[in-house]
Amino acid sequence: MNDAESLSDDTRSEPGDVGLVEPRDFITTDPFVFDSGQTLPGFTLRYETYGRPNAARDNAILICHALSGDHHCAGIHALTDRKQGWWNNLIGPGKPVDTNKFLVLCSNVLGGCQGSSGPSSTNLATGRPYGTAFPAVTIRDMVRAQQRWLEGIGVPSLHAVIGGSMGGMQALQWAVEFPSKVRKVLAMATTARESAQGIAFNEVGRQAIMQDPDWKKGDYPKTGGPRVGLAIARMMAHITYLSDAGLDRKFGRRRRSIKALANATSEAASPAPAGFEFEIESYLRHQGQSFINRFDANSYLYITRAIDQFDLAAEGTLEQAFAAVEAESLIMGFTSDWLFPPEQNREIALALLRAGKRASYAELNTDLGHDSFLLESPQLYDLVRGFLK
Repeated sequence: MNDAESLSDDTRSEPGDVGLVEPRDFITTDPFVFDSGQTLPGFTLRYETYGRPNAARDNAILICHALSGDHHCAGIHALTDRKQGWWNNLIGPGKPVDTNKFLVLCSNVLGGCQGSSGPSSTNLATGRPYGTAFPAVTIRDMVRAQQRWLEGIGVPSLHAVIGGSMGGMQALQWAVEFPSKVRKVLAMATTARESAQGIAFNEVGRQAIMQDPDWKKGDYPKTGGPRVGLAIARMMAHITYLSDAGLDRKFGRRRRSIKALANATSEAASPAPAGFEFEIESYLRHQGQSFINRFDANSYLYITRAIDQFDLAAEGTLEQAFAAVEAESLIMGFTSDWLFPPEQNREIALALLRAGKRASYAELNTDLGHDSFLLESPQLYDLVRGFLK
């Protein structure tokens, strides 16, 4: 069965959920030229689909993931850990992104490490992982690779592109790069250009990785690598995804005894002479540990660089960048997001309006921080459902 045929597969699902899903690989042997001028002799994108195409094949919705996400955004995997998709609360039968009405697709980005071509992929010329020999990736590269994938599996246009954070960057790039192929754009908790503060946070994470002696200038085996540096990078980044109020409500200054810690985990803990540690310390170490078991350090370097370089107004004004946009847009900001704060999201909507485009802005009052777009929110659900209609 080819990929185009597989889009019309009957999907068995339980009410409210897309059920069991399996990833697929789109493989092309046509050369791909990156913005840097470097070339790959083809690439692979790993993806998942939910729902079915309609007769006109114009009901497709592309979901774009954030830095630490991947293609598995809904349902559960049948053959592996049965982990729920990262946006399972939003996508499924009867949910805001309704798979009874839409064909929903999501791919792991180019440069990623969950089955798509990236630094951890094997370089056929050497038989070893590419490492830092993999071409530098931009958000625009990711979007152009997605467009080639969608054409290859028989999706000529998109009803909508939806994404938060780096996913929102991709959604905006889709509207700019392929204006005639996108009817709606929903970008959440994002920005039209990475800020100096965002670049600074990303650089601290990159330095933690590159200063780890096991990084070895990116030439490490798949079973090794800078695990300590990557865990620290994840811990630091995760703090920026939350908020002070959210952390205080969830953890406060609650403590765990050293004895309880020893019973709960075998991981090395930082010295705690007082006989306890704060629960937030344990939580961050857990985040770092779980991340290094699923993510490649070089991909982290590449993707954060792509985020830092993102600037839709690099060659003029934001209004000029949006001149060719045809899509109707909804931009959403969250009051407690200090990584991509509301004013950065509002700026996007205002620039679209000044460029004469159909655009709306919604701001949700929440204390959950940058990650608010991933969490359960009836107000968010109502906005998404209404916009997609």
